[in-house]
Amino acid sequence: MNDVIKKTPLHAWHVANGATMADFGGYEMPLWYGSVVNEHLSVVTTAGIFDTSHMALVLVSGPQAYQLLQWCFSKNMDAVVAENRDAHSAGRCAYGVFLNDKGEVLDDSIVYKFADDRYIAVVNAGMGPGIAAHLKANSANFDAEVNDLTDQVGKIDVQGPNAAKIIDRILADPKSAFKNLPYFAFKGHFDPTAASADSVRLKDGTPILLSRTGYTGEFGFEIFIAPEQGGNLWKQILDAGQDLGLVACGLAARDSLRGGAVLPLSHQDIGPWPFVNNPWSFALPLTSDQKGFAKTFIGDNALLNVNAPEYTYAIVGKDLRKVATQDPALVLDDQGDEIGRVLTCVTDMAIGWHQDRIYSIASQGKPQGFKPKGLCCGFIKVKTKLAVGQTIEIKDNRRKLKVAVTDDIRPDRTARRPIKEML
Repeated sequence: MNDVIKKTPLHAWHVANGATMADFGGYEMPLWYGSVVNEHLSVVTTAGIFDTSHMALVLVSGPQAYQLLQWCFSKNMDAVVAENRDAHSAGRCAYGVFLNDKGEVLDDSIVYKFADDRYIAVVNAGMGPGIAAHLKANSANFDAEVNDLTDQVGKIDVQGPNAAKIIDRILADPKSAFKNLPYFAFKGHFDPTAASADSVRLKDGTPILLSRTGYTGEFGFEIFIAPEQGGNLWKQILDAGQDLGLVACGLAARDSLRGGAVLPLSHQDIGPWPFVNNPWSFALPLTSDQKGFAKTFIGDNALLNVNAPEYTYAIVGKDLRKVATQDPALVLDDQGDEIGRVLTCVTDMAIGWHQDRIYSIASQGKPQGFKPKGLCCGFIKVKTKLAVGQTIEIKDNRRKLKVAVTDDIRPDRTARRPIKEML
């Protein structure tokens, strides 16, 4: 077993700029630079930049690459389209999960379609070898090749309402790059030899893959680039965003932002249990009646025949206090009986209650003088069905808190807004 902690190409910058570093997925990554609260709020109100080069990529290519992914990936690949591909068209990508035959999550992923015979799955840190092995183990009946690209691609995310204005300043042809680039679409390539590399370049000529995705719930981009060019891109973005409120952000703010956006952390909120009865059913190829699947895939029968089901719900509290999930934190019903455990508990510092409604610091209709103090939120997994609005208790060894089951947390998120509105 290799216990050596890896470093991204931006590691030296993080250390030089005072980041608090920690092991995450086998990489020494920045947790925060100064204030997690400031980093979180910047993404909601201005913009934040994240080093996400610890994420892994797996290339699936060949005449039956589509069929292999259709079997191994939960999302219906028919939804991952790339229509009218030319130098100015966008490819498409989709979020889903890789399951084992028990319907348990190996990892979640965004799969990018470059062509009918070429796809890339972006998976979590340290998961490249495992997902590549899973795909290879299931490829015997498919004419497809699987290649693990771990540590061969750099990745930087720019998230927040000013992200488009910042990226506009560093692109050689921003008008062309931004044209027809909706949510969950991408253009360009990080490989300078790829046919689509010319479609998005930096002003210095460096090719990038520009994706309208992210994991904060806010408007933004994920940018893929050759790892040796990552430091140069990082500096260009920081310089371009200096007067637009851009802040370097660590993984702590990423965690609190994704929690408030009702997005799961793989191996924590989804993991070695059946991927059902949770807020993320959109990752499954459900039929219109929600009773079956529109395709066959690994784990499908297990999901349709779950014994003693458990239920995952989003929760939100009345103040910023939270519980520590490592204690572990338990879930109690109104009789005080233990019914489950807390998977995630974070504080979304951009939101607060006013009367009986949650507002965001970015809500246009927020009450006059509204200043959020933050609310605890996250996910629980319990043994019984609960209703939206139902109050329960969560507890660790320090405190007990009342929280409510909810179907959404931070309102007025910007992730899906068109680029033209953000420029």
